[in-house]
Amino acid sequence: MNLYLDISEEVHDALRMNMPIVALESTIITHGMPWPQNIETALEVEDAVREEGAVPATIAIIEGRLKVGLSHDELRCLADGSLHPTKASRRDIPMLVARHGNGATTVSGTMLIAERAGIHLFATGGIGGVHRGAERTWDVSADLEELSHSNVAVVCAGAKAILDLPKTMEYLETKGVPVIGFGTSELPAFYTHESGIKLSQHLDSPQEVALLLYTKWALELSGGVVIANPIPVQYAMDKSVIDAAIEKAIEESEVKGFKGAELTPYLLARVAEITGGDSLEANVALVKNNARVAARIAKEYERIRFEAEQGGAPLSPHQLHEEESV
Repeated sequence: MNLYLDISEEVHDALRMNMPIVALESTIITHGMPWPQNIETALEVEDAVREEGAVPATIAIIEGRLKVGLSHDELRCLADGSLHPTKASRRDIPMLVARHGNGATTVSGTMLIAERAGIHLFATGGIGGVHRGAERTWDVSADLEELSHSNVAVVCAGAKAILDLPKTMEYLETKGVPVIGFGTSELPAFYTHESGIKLSQHLDSPQEVALLLYTKWALELSGGVVIANPIPVQYAMDKSVIDAAIEKAIEESEVKGFKGAELTPYLLARVAEITGGDSLEANVALVKNNARVAARIAKEYERIRFEAEQGGAPLSPHQLHEEESV
C-alpha cells in the first residue's frame, strides 16, 4: 500500500513526531454538499482540527495516488468538480489506482487509507449503514464492514438519519464494533439527538475515550470504534420536520429508481431542498463539532500511547478523573 501512498509534508512531520492527527473524508466535499459551501466547510473543518492542537489529514485519490493531506488547490479541485471524482470505497480503490483515476473517499475508503498511513482518529458527519428496505434490496453500506476491519475510531453524529438506525446498530453489534455515546446514552440521529435507541456504553471525556481505544488495540482486538457525538443543541432540527422531509425524499427516490452509490447523495440533497437549507446548515455544524472532538481525543490518545511506550501503565478512568481535578 505504501507504494501508492502520498503523505503531505505536514502530515508526515506529524506522524514522525507522534503528534495528534485527524483523518477527514472527501465525499462530504464532492457528494455531500453543493459548491461553494463544500470548499468553505472543508477548510473550516481543517481549521477546527488545528485550533484544537491536532493536524488535519483530508484523504482522497488523485491521479491514482492515495493522498493523505491535501493542498488548498487539491481541495478546491475536488470541490468544484473539475477532477470529476467518483465515490471511492474499499472495492473501488484498486481500479482507481490502476487507471490513475480520481476518487473522493467514503467513510470506508478513508478508514482503510488512514490506517495504512498510521492514523487512528477520523471525523465525519455520519457513517453509512443499513438502508431502509434492506430486507428487500440488501443495500448495506461498506462503512459497516470496514469498521469491523480497520483500527480507526470514527467520531460522527451517529449514522445518517436517512438510514434504518435499529438495523444499523444490530449489524454493528454482530460485527463486534463498539458504539460509544460521547456525553449521551442515546444514539444520535444525525440532525437530532433523539433516535429512541439506548446505548449500552457511553463516556463523557476525551481522556476516557482515548483510553478505551488504546486498550482495545493493545488487546489486539482489531476493528474500529464508533464514537457517537450529538449535534450541538443550537443546530439540532425538529424531529418531526426532518423525519417528514426524509420520508418524502425516500418516496421520491423510489419513484425515480435511485439506488446504490447514487442514493445517499440524492437523499441528502433532496432533504436540504425540502428543509430550505436547514439540514445543510445542521450538517456543517455537526461536522465541525465532530472534528473538534476527534482532535481532543487524538491528543489524549497520543499522550497515552507515549506514556505506554515509556514503560508506564495507562491511567485508569478513576486516575484520569483525579488528574483532571488537580
